[in-house]
Amino acid sequence: MNGSITQQVRELISYHRRNWELVRTNYAALDRVQSRKLMVNGYEVELQFNPERIRSSAAKIDKASLAARPCFLCEANRPGNQQWIDFGDEYQIIVNPYPIFPKHLTIPIRAHQEQCIRGRYADMLALAEALDEFIVFYNGPKCGASAPDHMHFQAGSKGFLPLEVNWLQAAKEEVKVKGQAVLYALRDFLQPAFVIVSEKREDAVALFDHLYELMDCKMGEYEPMMNVLSWKEDGKWITCIYPRKNLHPSCYYAEGEANILISPATVEMAGVFVTPLEKDFRKVTADDLRQILRETCLPEKEMDLLISKSKLYSL
Repeated sequence: MNGSITQQVRELISYHRRNWELVRTNYAALDRVQSRKLMVNGYEVELQFNPERIRSSAAKIDKASLAARPCFLCEANRPGNQQWIDFGDEYQIIVNPYPIFPKHLTIPIRAHQEQCIRGRYADMLALAEALDEFIVFYNGPKCGASAPDHMHFQAGSKGFLPLEVNWLQAAKEEVKVKGQAVLYALRDFLQPAFVIVSEKREDAVALFDHLYELMDCKMGEYEPMMNVLSWKEDGKWITCIYPRKNLHPSCYYAEGEANILISPATVEMAGVFVTPLEKDFRKVTADDLRQILRETCLPEKEMDLLISKSKLYSL
């Protein structure tokens, strides 16, 4: 393939829609995805019924389950007709065959290494610059990644996530400045979040690393719980960071009518709540989504503490 990365991606998606039945079927199914709008904490979000996402929503990510299945992101285990685009020496861009976005990519590294964004945020910004029609995002190993045993990013079409508009409307508290980059806190948002706005990649990386080091890591885990999105707009990188406290809300484990199979990952943090079950799509209310965010995101007191630590400690 020749041309820009974005053009190569268009050609890759087109090729697979013609030659890979799974991709053709699931991309066609996007036209039949049902959705409705809800207002949550003063911001518009979208609820979607997408039955093909059951594999992700119900994915088992305990060590035994991961060890018992071949890693679907490793090159040796991919379908024979799945092609990819090399990005640098380490990353491969592939088409996600179970899409949420009109164009949905997965970007694994070649080696089979655990999901961890430490030291790789600069790569995320490079991807966001090259994939100028996409938002690049990261699900932490306990924050929605269905392959936490293999480091990867994902990317989805711009213009799809409510976050792109919602974050502009939110009140922003300046927390830290580094050169041409600013770290903001969004306290009164859909959920607690941080935003880095930067014209310079190195300054953005310095602020991200600063925040990463201040976030608490649960006992027995190797990375603080978080979801991250980044895209480039008007010459600036925009990065949204969502600190998390839990993977699933209590309704995920509930039985009977109380059960709601919504497993929040980055897409949900950004305002599109995907349910693979029609019963949930029909019954879920704004209050349900409010409670899901309350149980999975950082509490107000912990957010305040993190902001205070960021202001206190130097870069």
